[in-house]
Amino acid sequence: MRKDITFTSKGLRCSGWLYVPDDLKTGMKAPAIVMANGFTGVKEQILPDYATFFAGAGFVTLAFDYRYFGDSQGEPRSQVFPFEMVDDIRNAITWVSDQLEVDPLRIGIWGASYGGGLVLYAGTYDKRVKAVVSEVPAAISPEQRRARNPQGWDDMYEILLQDRIARYKTGVVNYRKVVAPEGEPCVLPGREPYEEYMAIKQPNWRNQVTLESLEKMWEFDPVSMIHMMSPTALLLIVAEKDCFFSPDLIRATYEKVVEPKAMSVFPVRHFEMYSEPWLSKSASVAINWFKKYL
Repeated sequence: MRKDITFTSKGLRCSGWLYVPDDLKTGMKAPAIVMANGFTGVKEQILPDYATFFAGAGFVTLAFDYRYFGDSQGEPRSQVFPFEMVDDIRNAITWVSDQLEVDPLRIGIWGASYGGGLVLYAGTYDKRVKAVVSEVPAAISPEQRRARNPQGWDDMYEILLQDRIARYKTGVVNYRKVVAPEGEPCVLPGREPYEEYMAIKQPNWRNQVTLESLEKMWEFDPVSMIHMMSPTALLLIVAEKDCFFSPDLIRATYEKVVEPKAMSVFPVRHFEMYSEPWLSKSASVAINWFKKYL
């Protein structure tokens, strides 16, 4: 059963869907999973497939739109502010913990791609969370990000600096496309991200992100303090051929994590994880983890 819900985050309405297991009897309380979508994602993308698996396994599951995205409130649109998105996740945890169907002592969080980085941060600092699953995660620090392309980092700094000055002086909101055909400027260049985003686009999704978002993303570090997550249980689900987040970097992050922890590696590219047969396989691994620790 899926029902429309809303909750408040920093005074703005977040819209979502609550999936309740069909066999959950009146008066019974089940563990819950809060889901975090990827970069600029809306709840219609990817989340329903996983939420159906989770609810079928007995978990009350919440999929929602971050502020500034989809059906949720917030202006200007398409703001990827990671610390605010973490607040949205934590406010979602507060809301779902109050639901009659939910055992508030058994809360898990699941995130994919950029959402995978957000749940790493949330799971490190919010001890209401008992289990975290981070799939094809953006598990990278600012230092690691700059090391991948120092010249690109420095060039982008100049662009963001000029945007900051323009915002201060005029209030202008500048945007950049998330993906684009080869040759056009965008945040995620290349044929693979363009084709994959076009394949999963929904009417509520906008192919844009504010330039200010890129500045905020630069400052976000979901991994440097990850050793503090314990005793929360962490599962990393990794794509061996991921072109966005190096499996070697993710393994290095994994080494910093204190037990309980596990890592599952699939022989796929980043976006392949969201299609069968890998979707079912990764969902099954996540379900087993949540069953063990929730």
